[in-house]
Amino acid sequence: SGLPLPQIQAFRQGLNQKLQEGLEKLHQMWLDWRKKFLKESGDESSTEPEEMESLTLLMARTITQQLQLACWKMVVALQGLPSSLQSKVKESLGATRELYAAFSVAKSLQDLPSSVMTQSQRKLAAMQEYMEELLDYLKNNTPLSWLVGPFSPRELEG
Repeated sequence: SGLPLPQIQAFRQGLNQKLQEGLEKLHQMWLDWRKKFLKESGDESSTEPEEMESLTLLMARTITQQLQLACWKMVVALQGLPSSLQSKVKESLGATRELYAAFSVAKSLQDLPSSVMTQSQRKLAAMQEYMEELLDYLKNNTPLSWLVGPFSPRELEG
């Protein structure tokens, strides 16, 4: 088993950074909405269910769109790795596409099929499992091209 290499550590840091950025963006959206709502209503205890529902759908769309983009980039980047890993990342991409499509067409939470929420939890848990498996693989089986670059024949000087 190989030691963690700088590329793997950078990959993991990149994933963690994207997740952190997404959480910060989500938190800022919540703060902006709350500030706007409190300013308009003047009452912290009242909430508009329709606005909460709209914000929830907007956040779900944003998160699934970001996940879809991240999975697509991974599908492209993982060419050359074992097909089992590639297929799991492609499966993750398909799952994020389905979730994004469901949240994109919904005008309210009632528009979502009842299975979307339960399936989304299961799919996201599977995606997290796949990412851990991928990171473990990269940690222990770093492709040689990542270490030394692509090989090209050189002419030997006489």
